[in-house]
Amino acid sequence: MGARMALTDAACRVATSEGRPYKRHTDAAGLYLEVTAAGAKLWRWKYRSRGHEKRLALGAYPAVGLAEARRKRDDARRLLEAGTDPGEARRDTRRAALTLSERSFETVARRWLEDWGHGKSPRHVGYVRRRLESDAFPVLGHKAVGELMAPDFVHMAKRIEARGVRDLPRRVLESCSQIMRYAVAQGLAARNPVADVKPSDVLKAHAQENYARVELDELPKLLRAIETYAGAPRTRLAMRLLALTACRTGELIGARWAEFNLEAAEWRVPAERTKKRRLHVIPLSRQALEVLALLQTLRWAGGGPETLLFPGERDHDKPMSNNTLLMMLRRLGYFGRMTGHGWRGLFSTWAHESGYAPQVVEAALAHVKRDKVAAAYNHAKHLPERRGLLQAWADHLDTQRTGVRANPIRRVA
Repeated sequence: MGARMALTDAACRVATSEGRPYKRHTDAAGLYLEVTAAGAKLWRWKYRSRGHEKRLALGAYPAVGLAEARRKRDDARRLLEAGTDPGEARRDTRRAALTLSERSFETVARRWLEDWGHGKSPRHVGYVRRRLESDAFPVLGHKAVGELMAPDFVHMAKRIEARGVRDLPRRVLESCSQIMRYAVAQGLAARNPVADVKPSDVLKAHAQENYARVELDELPKLLRAIETYAGAPRTRLAMRLLALTACRTGELIGARWAEFNLEAAEWRVPAERTKKRRLHVIPLSRQALEVLALLQTLRWAGGGPETLLFPGERDHDKPMSNNTLLMMLRRLGYFGRMTGHGWRGLFSTWAHESGYAPQVVEAALAHVKRDKVAAAYNHAKHLPERRGLLQAWADHLDTQRTGVRANPIRRVA
């Protein structure tokens, strides 16, 4: 308190940066006035706490005059001498003053998205945002991040699982864990409770399906690669139809022209060729019909209704091998990263994340639960909704491939 005073009010008034980016005009006991090249004058106090040099902002001159700056410095010194870091005390006070909405999971999650999404693919950021908005915010969004516990996140994940989806609960949990780590770093939560949640402990186990697939944000590159494939045109068209219909690979390569009603825009996969041994009707999008029209040009003269769409190269009475499609993906550089069956997973993830009703998505994939559905399974169930869904998926694939948004078609879900 009795240290020599280096500054006066007059000196503060005329202080400049002296042509530098900034200039520090010292007072006493660590207090100084920092003047920037733009003319701003900011009070700072330099101190040491736990072996580290720190600085505390005390306001801007002239709103905070010299006498008030010294008083604030002395108050901070007394806190420090009492064992409290004044900078940390200020942050604690500010956090305590935050309203519930400012501390809510949704508010913190949206701030995390802004920081985390910087430099990432806009498509990928969009997928994560939609997952949170659809599944996390309705359950957790209004709660303060510092009050959330592991059971809150388990409850959310179980609600998602109840819709019959497989990967989505784990993906949303992963995003929630990143958000809670962010909240801890911001001093808004003491710990990350999602770290205590092991998905395999709280979610149902599913049979492992080793069907590799790319992420949704990798679709543009894959679709463009397929379009420029230099191999057999029939193989390229098979891959396109597989993507557009989200059918099983075996159903595609065994397809015969008799199964298609082009006027009704339907493909009726007979029960003996489906996994569930039930007739499966697949609505055909405009793009799928275009593929079929191109396949008609490759159909040899005299080929009747029982002709295969995708006959083998050597024996036309036998269907194309599944390895033909896998070899195409290998040549395109997707070996081990994508399979024919992978289109079903991509379609399912996109449809669920786009907000389509789970029962419509499952019907489109011919997922029939034997314990819940009568033997007389209605193959036309949700057919209008499935038609709209598959057309929207086909339009999405076009947009991803070309970068040009297709004309919107009203979604029925």
